[in-house]
Amino acid sequence: MTHRIIHPDGWKPAKGYANGMLGADGTLYVGGQIGWTGDQVFEAQDFIGQMEQALRNILTVVQAAGGTAGDILRLTWFVTDKQTYLAHQAEVGAVYRRVLGRHFPAMTMVVVKDLIEDEALLEIEATAFIAPAA
Repeated sequence: MTHRIIHPDGWKPAKGYANGMLGADGTLYVGGQIGWTGDQVFEAQDFIGQMEQALRNILTVVQAAGGTAGDILRLTWFVTDKQTYLAHQAEVGAVYRRVLGRHFPAMTMVVVKDLIEDEALLEIEATAFIAPAA
């Protein structure tokens, strides 16, 4: 097999998608993560709370593949409210550093009308590189 599905232990099964796909070359594609827990429950209803959970979800998938925050190469953010994001820049930065540290990969931010899960205020996908075991 040239790839491996990454699904963190204890997470509710993903239906119709994979949380992560690890290629034989070490490239990890993390599917869009939203602000719900591994049980697919939204504990936060606010942007910052959901952002923190989405980043934690990404880190959990990366760790399940054997990586660390420093292995993340790219993040693509999809937000439903540009003004909310801009109004909370200081909090965004503080939460980001709390979860991922001072590692700043290439990033893109896109404002979208809606996301599939009605409660979701943002979705973040990631690409990481995890060096294959020698």
